[in-house]
Amino acid sequence: MIAARVRGLAPYAGVAAVVAFCLAPFYWMVISAFRRPQDQFDNAIVPTRWSVENFTAVFSGGNGFGRALVNSLVVAGLTTVLTLVVGVFTAYALARLTFPFKNAVLGLIVATTMFPGISQLVPLLKLFTDIGWINTYQAMVVPSLGFALPLTVWLLTAFFRQLPFELEQAAMVDGCTRGQAFRRVIVPLAAPGVFTTAIVTFIAAWNEFIIALSVVNEKRMQTATVAISKFTGVSGFDQPFGTQMAAGVVVTVPLVVVVLVFQRRIVAGLTAGGIK
Repeated sequence: MIAARVRGLAPYAGVAAVVAFCLAPFYWMVISAFRRPQDQFDNAIVPTRWSVENFTAVFSGGNGFGRALVNSLVVAGLTTVLTLVVGVFTAYALARLTFPFKNAVLGLIVATTMFPGISQLVPLLKLFTDIGWINTYQAMVVPSLGFALPLTVWLLTAFFRQLPFELEQAAMVDGCTRGQAFRRVIVPLAAPGVFTTAIVTFIAAWNEFIIALSVVNEKRMQTATVAISKFTGVSGFDQPFGTQMAAGVVVTVPLVVVVLVFQRRIVAGLTAGGIK
């Protein structure tokens, strides 16, 4: 009887262990953010005295963190919108149309993800310097677009292939053109997959660091991730662990809230088409 109960509880214990392992860094970040600056090296699980001094320092005038958040929102938003516009049409063409070398094109698109992002940094930096794109939004959006598009095309192509061709045929029989059938029938049905892709793309663009660090050297154009790496602490001379943790909370919490609010849509998008 006891052995049976242990076996029955084992899966739950495994899930609890994985959840604890994944949430432990986030918990420690939150706790560290609420410590006083003088207690930043304290290893207590709960702060001895709670303080919001780190959060106040994050939004002090010298850090420019508010502007950095706006920059991150602009870059992530533009990347997501452009990725969806290009990715939806590309994925639809690869999934529903017939043309030579279609599978080779899809394979080539996916193959671009095998190149490490850091290997593309020097050519991009040289190119953006020559065309005057340094310290601009497009210098951060275009590389992010290149990294996000292959995954978007791959996911949406697989999703569009699961939709019955009869849907478009029925719409065209009723008088719709192919474009109208795509806009009025296919896109609404593909909404879960598109929504999931948008969330994944936005999070990836929001967290991007190396490109934003390399192509921007003006403080007013820095994204939040770059601004966090350059924090100088509460006084300007102490180690900025507390302010970095507080900024990490500010940057992370909106993403966590979005995922929790739309988790059903995200799961629906990831599993849609899995069952015929």
